[in-house]
Amino acid sequence: MTDKPEHLPERLALLSDINAAKYLSMGVLSGQESPPYIALNKLTEPLDDMTARSEVVPIRDLIDDVMHLYRHDVSTKADAWLAPRLHAALRLTRREAADSRLWNFLALAVAPDYVVWRHQPTKAKEEGLPAMVVASRFRGAHYTQTFSRLWWAAELFRDGSDYGPVEVACGNQDILNTVLRFDIIDHRPTAQAFIRLVAKKKVNTGREVNALARAANTAASTLMYDVLAEDDEWDGSLFEEWIREADSAPPVPRKILPKGPDDGPVPSEAIEALVRCFEELFDEYARVRGKPEAGGD
Repeated sequence: MTDKPEHLPERLALLSDINAAKYLSMGVLSGQESPPYIALNKLTEPLDDMTARSEVVPIRDLIDDVMHLYRHDVSTKADAWLAPRLHAALRLTRREAADSRLWNFLALAVAPDYVVWRHQPTKAKEEGLPAMVVASRFRGAHYTQTFSRLWWAAELFRDGSDYGPVEVACGNQDILNTVLRFDIIDHRPTAQAFIRLVAKKKVNTGREVNALARAANTAASTLMYDVLAEDDEWDGSLFEEWIREADSAPPVPRKILPKGPDDGPVPSEAIEALVRCFEELFDEYARVRGKPEAGGD
């Protein structure tokens, strides 16, 4: 399996999609060889930021810790542990997080071993076979790339400074694989309503999550969730303050959840309005694959 880089770069950098693709060989994707770190680093663009949030070592330490904690149980538990802590350690703006070059660098130059460890097919791991990880786990859309999807899940499912809902979201693979793709999840009450339904086991299996996500996304064109469940106006200054505090922030805790940016919780009445709406959508319109239709034989 790919080894941890012997000489970590000191700071995060940017690696273009084209240059990242050049080094996604069969050997790298299967974990049989490491990326050519020296060549990669020559192709990167340094970040302008020189604060603590661009330091590589704290991020790599988190990755080492999650691989140790879940060494016997590589699953969504690892996602649920790492997502809030990665978000709290990086302290990115959404604009920064939308730059795929950052995630390319993290996957190839900082933690290619984690990408293989987390996403190599389970059967191959059990049998010691060199099955390949799909390339999009190294370089891909925000909802498939290994680290990008965790950051965005933490950003979209946190309830203000509370990362508790993120653990629920990342503990269900279908939320990451399906719900994270839909624009409706940018609406904070919508995101929290999904989590409430999963937490109360109204929507439990992967098929149920997928069915509700499709139904809710289709209904969004007529129901206008932002009107049905109005969110408070977002105060970006509080988020910016959280980013500025990166240099003085303590290390991200391992045994308890960190605290995210204190930019306000989602109004509970807005969440409850959408919980009721989604329950109705699920009961009446969601088509769960393999489940008999209501009123069927």
